[in-house]
Amino acid sequence: MKKLIDQDDKEISEINMTPFVDIILVVLIIFMATATFIVEGKIPISLPEAKTGEKGKELERKIVITIKEDGTIYLNDRKVNLSQLKEELKKLKTEKSFVILRSDKNTTFQNFVSIIDICREVGIDQYMIETKQD
Repeated sequence: MKKLIDQDDKEISEINMTPFVDIILVVLIIFMATATFIVEGKIPISLPEAKTGEKGKELERKIVITIKEDGTIYLNDRKVNLSQLKEELKKLKTEKSFVILRSDKNTTFQNFVSIIDICREVGIDQYMIETKQD
């Protein structure tokens, strides 16, 4: 009498590495994409230097305004123009609002003054100018 052997009943003698390699490649791709977004999230500017700078404080309602060398304005990492900035500041303003001004050292001073004027019009009078220490 002959015994029939089912193909599914064979003993597995080695591990199939293909699914493991697929998972590792997917994790690597996710890591690389995430790292790219983190790096691109910052607005590159060359801050002016100051010898008497002080360490920044963590504030409850900080609003970051960045001015690039070409005059482009960013409100909390989002590109805006002067009229949009005024409207957005009205929405964000609270009693404890505090503006951190970041300006490229090569931008015109008029850009900086325009931002301060808008902040005063909205009613924000607490500022911190971000610099790098030399």
